[in-house]
Order: sequence, then structure tokens, then C-alpha cells
Amino acid sequence: MIKRSIGAIAAMCGGTLANENHMNAEVMVCGVTTDSRRVTAGQLFIPLVGENFDGHEFGADVWDSGAAAILWQKDRPIAEALVDAPLILVDDTLAALQKLASSYRDELDLRVVGITGSNGKTTTKDMVASVLSGFFRVHKTAGNLNNHIGLPLTVLQLDESIDIVVLEMGMSGFGEIELLTMIAKPDIAIITNIGDAHMLQLGSREGIAAAKLEIAKGLRSGGLLLTNGDEPLLCKAVPELILDPSVQLQTFGLSEKNDWSAAHITVDVLSSTFDVVQDDRLSKVTLPVPGQHNVSNALAAVGAAKWFGVPDEQILEGLNSLQLTGMRIEPLRAYNGAMVLNDAYNANPTAVRAAVDLVAQLTGYRRRWLVLGDMRELGPREAVLHSEIGAYITPDKAEAVLTFGELSLNTAAAAKKQLKQDGAQEAPVKAFQDKNELIEYLRANLDPRDLVLVKGSRGMRMEEIVHDLQRV
Repeated sequence: MIKRSIGAIAAMCGGTLANENHMNAEVMVCGVTTDSRRVTAGQLFIPLVGENFDGHEFGADVWDSGAAAILWQKDRPIAEALVDAPLILVDDTLAALQKLASSYRDELDLRVVGITGSNGKTTTKDMVASVLSGFFRVHKTAGNLNNHIGLPLTVLQLDESIDIVVLEMGMSGFGEIELLTMIAKPDIAIITNIGDAHMLQLGSREGIAAAKLEIAKGLRSGGLLLTNGDEPLLCKAVPELILDPSVQLQTFGLSEKNDWSAAHITVDVLSSTFDVVQDDRLSKVTLPVPGQHNVSNALAAVGAAKWFGVPDEQILEGLNSLQLTGMRIEPLRAYNGAMVLNDAYNANPTAVRAAVDLVAQLTGYRRRWLVLGDMRELGPREAVLHSEIGAYITPDKAEAVLTFGELSLNTAAAAKKQLKQDGAQEAPVKAFQDKNELIEYLRANLDPRDLVLVKGSRGMRMEEIVHDLQRV
């Protein structure tokens, strides 16, 4: 974590000391927090301001808890209890947090991998960190701290002994990735893919691609831009970028045209195996997660590891021992022994199609169930995009579909047309507006020889279905 004096912190974030005449600017700060409930002795407290909250209200409490210093927005009144407290005055506490993180990153002797994309950011982050960890001291974004607050806090958590940090970068609109990449200044920037997430804010897939490509603006001289070469929008847009001439471009994906590609891919419910076409020493790679889309993500990790000079044996070990962040194709057992794939963390059309393709690759089950919840933030075409998912589900991909939510009525209607069997009165597709009713139906009809995949947007809390299926 950051360890700097109060005076140094003020200089790094562009602030001034409120009580400069009698404040000891040499007092050390050890770590930062924006959560007044978790302040520990010696930390810097950064009170953020939102529509319905103002962290400045808790200034006296954190001072009593032993905070070494507090950032203080100049337009906020200073309570009497804080007159003698070590306050660092700034114009905007959020901007100061971001500036502090950027300054700290500049002072650290480390390399940065930045990862963005519509899908697979967290999985790819986990893969990259895993293949690097046996050769370097590595830190990665915890959970989903990938936004304008989470990324700066992650940077400020870094110990100065860290060799490489792997940072996930999320966004919902234009300019957000640019902000994050200018803080992180990555040596390698990875774009996993371009999907339909945030269509509401960005208007089109072309807009999404432009927003994701902002990550290249922060690339350091001599860095690497590693993009999904199977995505036509990236193939078209990357050559048009204005980049430092020293930046190298590489692609990854399942197509042979890529700089990093795979062959002899096999997938089962627990794992995937493949050969890296470009390196015969990386053959029969075992990945403890299923799906060809995850093979593609793994190729990005291979490309990053090779760039940093990681030995082949460490790359193999890193992929083989991979542990993913939860609710991302997490294999579990239902109450009766049926296989459940918990992919409930989030959903958009690209991710759902990848999940459907995964289920299609998994054979040998009595019945394969797709349990799909609404996909949110898709804009005015949300009904059409849900219908397209239903139309994508053909009899060779799944035997039964259950949906939850108002928008998913469109998914169910289209899936019924695809899955209706000759002579049957109705297709094995049911739409639910009550989650408990869906759970009851699924539990009543689930066979131990079945496979169930559960997916939906975060707000649909589809993991509740998974948890109930596990209940004995």
C-alpha cells in the first residue's frame, strides 16, 4: 500500500495543507480508504461525494478512529472537531484520488497489464495473473473494482515490491476507459472482444469498439496492444489508431490468421484442452474451465506472458492451476447430482451466445437446460436483442429453456419456435415472472443426468436459482 508523508500526499494529489503552520507534514500515511467504517490507524481517508451521500459528514468519526489525514473538498465546511485535524484541501476529492493514484503509479518500478472488453475481462484478468504469478510478484484487481474509483484504489493498494499489476477496466460511456488508462499507463493493453453491453449509452457496437479502444491512449512507449483478431470491428479500427511508433500490435483468437491461435480444442463440462499453434512446446494445454471462448481468453494470457518472457512451463502451470472469480461458469452439483454451471455474474447478448455455444459443446446429458434472465442496459433494441437470443437456441444446442423477467418473454417466444418438436403440443420452453415458481418447476423436473446453465444480468440475481438448486 502507499506509504508517503502527509506533505508528499498533498503534493501528489495537487492539494494544500489546511493547517500548514502547525501540522507535521512529515507524519506518514499508510494506505487509503473511502469507507469511513473501515478506517484504520494511519490511513488517509478520502470522503467521496455522491447524489445521496457525502463522506465529509464522517470526518470527525474517522479522525477519532486514528486516520493520519483526510482529503477535504474546499467547498465543504470544516467542523469544529476537525479544526486541528490534518486536512489536505483539494478542489474535488474524486479527482484528487485519481491524481494521487496516477502519481503513485509513476513512482513505482512496475509493469502494468490493462484489460478491457465487453465480456471476459475478469476471466482474462485471472488468467493473465495466474500465468505471471509463478515468475513475478503479481497483484490483480480484486473482484470487480474496475471503475473510476476502484482502479485508483487498486493502484494505491500496491506494495512497492510488486513487479506486475493486472488491472481490469470497465466502463459504461465514452471517456471512462481513457481516464483509467491514463492513470494506469499500461505496458500491455488487452481488448477481449466487442459485444452489446452498454448499447444504451454508446448507441452501437461501433461506439462500443471506440470506447474500448480508448485503452490504447495510455499505452507506454514500447508497449503492446493485444486485441481479439476474430472481431471485425477491432480489425478495422486498430490500424486507424494513432499510436506511438514503438507500440507493437498483436492479435489472439481461434482463427489461424491471429498471432496467437489454438488448434485441437476439446471441451468438457469441467475443462478445455488445446494446442497453441505458434509454440509446439505449449501443446495439450489444460484449462480448468470449459468453453472455446475461454480458450480465446487464455490465448491473450499466453501472448502477455510471452511478451514478459515467462517460461513455457510456467505458462502451462499457470493455466492449469487457474482459479476464476466466482459465478463465471462455476461447475456445481444440484441437490440430486445434476450438473449446474453458475454463470450468473452478468449477461449481455455476446456473453449469452457464448454460454449457449458452450452448452452445445457439452454432450452426453439427458437434457441440457438454459435458464436465462433479462439482459439490461441494451437500449431501444432490447426486445429485439432478447428475441435474437431465443432464435439462436436451436435443438442441437439445448433441449429446454426457462426464462425469468419481462424482457426474457421475447427470448422464450423466439426459442419456442426453434425448439418445438414434431408432433408436440408445445416446445420445452417456459417463461416465468416469479423466480420461486421457476425454481419449483426446475427442481420438480430436473433429472440427475441433466445439465443446467444459469445466466442473467447482475440485477436479476440469477445465483439465487443456483443456490436453491444446491439446497438438499
